Amino acid sequence: MRIEAVHATPGVAGFFFDDQRAIKRGASEDGVAYEGEPVTDGFESVRQAGEALLVEVELSDGTVVHGDCAAVQYSGAGGRDPLFRAAEYAPVVEGPVAEALVGREAADFLGNADLLAELPADAPSGDGDRLNTSGDGDRLNTSADGDRLHTAIRYGLSQALLAAAAGAERTTMTDVLADALDTEPATEPVPVFGQSGDDRHRNAEKMMLKGVPVLPHGLINSEAKIGSDGSTLREYVAWLRERSAELGPEGYSPRLHVDVYGMIGELFGGPYDRPEVVDYVASLAEAAGELPLQIEGPMDAGNREGQITAMCELREGLADAGVGVDLVADEWCNTLADVRAFVDAGAADVVQVKTPDLGGIQHSARAVRYCAGTDTRAYLGGTCNETETSARACAHVALATDAAQLLAKPGMGFDEGYMIVENEMRRTVARRRRAAGVGSKVPSARR
Repeated sequence: MRIEAVHATPGVAGFFFDDQRAIKRGASEDGVAYEGEPVTDGFESVRQAGEALLVEVELSDGTVVHGDCAAVQYSGAGGRDPLFRAAEYAPVVEGPVAEALVGREAADFLGNADLLAELPADAPSGDGDRLNTSGDGDRLNTSADGDRLHTAIRYGLSQALLAAAAGAERTTMTDVLADALDTEPATEPVPVFGQSGDDRHRNAEKMMLKGVPVLPHGLINSEAKIGSDGSTLREYVAWLRERSAELGPEGYSPRLHVDVYGMIGELFGGPYDRPEVVDYVASLAEAAGELPLQIEGPMDAGNREGQITAMCELREGLADAGVGVDLVADEWCNTLADVRAFVDAGAADVVQVKTPDLGGIQHSARAVRYCAGTDTRAYLGGTCNETETSARACAHVALATDAAQLLAKPGMGFDEGYMIVENEMRRTVARRRRAAGVGSKVPSARR
């Protein structure tokens, strides 16, 4: 079965694009919007509507499969690719990208997906014009490294290519990816990590009632949310422990995971192994009580090397003090090469594999597998600013690689994203069991 055509339609994503630098510099909330001027290139306002580019790949048997090009909420921050504007990128997908893919065998997922990583960002169109420039010469489809297709394009196309291969082989996307990368898929759904958005209490309570294994993210991205002395976050962690005991199902013991967007670094600064910083993190562990605690993005050092050094410093300080808090790498851990660098340096207990930032989902799978056999666990993350199509594709990546946890996405309302990824994993696990003749036992999430 061959690829016959590729189409692209601008669409909407599940959340917003936010100028993280402007928010950290004090842009004030105005309802769901922000007041103040944007500071990151490409932004017209501090918060603007999320966009996606909806890709359709037609196959020679008449089948049409889908993938959605999407970029992270905080585009242009922490070394990530610039803001993604769907309408501007549609000609790239329907032009040089389509020309490269049409006629190729649909079953060759890795060959097709890896081909996208080789396409130059300045591939010419048929009339000789450069499709990566706007009328005034600005680059449109380039990635942060300046010579590849924007990660969002590679991300969405790879989803469609995985679906095409699964259709050609009449199997699941999980099996296609597992066969391609020689992995043993998970036999139960991967633990889901719920994200609360700014509704930190109400959405966390929803997670507790549903017995979500990892929660609540928390979106601790300003001084107001962590507290000028860190006490606001400490009180919130204590509340999570107490409330989960009240609302959760019998035997419920969730893993607490809070993303602080570098705010611990903003409050304390380095060096991060000094008692003041270690004692503060220890106070968060004390607030969590018997529940395991993970802290994502404790600082933002401004570049990959600095971030690795700072994370190692804090991790070693916590280990020396016997503080049992896990650190999660996010900022400056964007590409497959970045993940390898953080893992090799022992800079984190967990790395977020931020799926849109790695481009093709085959790279996300490779990043998760790179953690196998190391002291670092892989969290298959992403962003609230994706779509249901990309979220379902990522559920298969999580199953194929047996990731430590999977982000509930898209959106920040929690319920919808949790439903999408949990159900996709359950139906896939059940289908694989039927195919293997194992039986019809109902799969349930691991706690």
